[in-house]
Amino acid sequence: MNPPSRLALLAALGAVYLIWGSTYLAIKFAVETLPPFLMAGVRFFTAGALLYLWMRWRGEPRPTLLHWGNAAIVGGCLILGGNGGVVWAAQYVPSGIIALMIATVPLWMVLLEWMRGVRPNGGVIGGVLLGLVGMVILIEPGELQAQREIPLGGTVILLFAAFSWAVGSIYARRASLPSSALLATGMEMIMGGALQTLVGLLMGEWGRLELGAVSWRSALAFLYLIVFGSWVGFSAYIWLLRVTTAAIASTYAYVNPVVAVLLGWALAGESFSERTLLAAAMIVLAVALITFYSTRR
Repeated sequence: MNPPSRLALLAALGAVYLIWGSTYLAIKFAVETLPPFLMAGVRFFTAGALLYLWMRWRGEPRPTLLHWGNAAIVGGCLILGGNGGVVWAAQYVPSGIIALMIATVPLWMVLLEWMRGVRPNGGVIGGVLLGLVGMVILIEPGELQAQREIPLGGTVILLFAAFSWAVGSIYARRASLPSSALLATGMEMIMGGALQTLVGLLMGEWGRLELGAVSWRSALAFLYLIVFGSWVGFSAYIWLLRVTTAAIASTYAYVNPVVAVLLGWALAGESFSERTLLAAAMIVLAVALITFYSTRR
């Protein structure tokens, strides 16, 4: 496979950075009047089914049972474990804490690859640590504790979600999947969305769903998550996992909280301070370090 152009890489990274950064706010709006797992499950299953049918219509070959099995593993880790933890936590945990916990994804990925024999160099490790420090500066835990008590269960779920996302990302890079990244993406969203829907049904969310009580804000956020969060953002991420290093693909975890803070300031009246600017600068520098030293390796 020919290496991707720099423009294609920048476009994909930009999509993951900006779109996924906005999904924090969209998820928060969506779960205001929609059950979390059913909302996320229908979101991913719908987006995945349409993407899959479109790629098959374009002539992509029928996937094998092995492909579907691997898609179920990747979708289970990324969508059920990773995204599922986020949508559940959005009901109880401030969005800043969610962003901070999910920012541990690159650290998990580096550690997992290290366990597989891929030793990170000093620049990559420095970038990961700098990004985590930037996250701590961006969202001061003391202020968040003053706003709302952080449930221990929510913190544990978010750490598990970050770990699950990292596992799925590493597995997706080496699993036997269709050669078409978009077809594989559709399959993973179908399987992950089906698993999320099943979990929602088992948790009794169907009985709590009241269509007449769904607000316009939740409905529009739900549509935004399907079109942009799933089709554009998730597809770009899966493509990045195939054509670049895990360290580069995971740098979204540092930029997304910055985007989330800016959107919260612009659309929800949240504070925007000099500390935020300092944290943003550190996060951007961390992304540059990881990208540069991963490329050198």
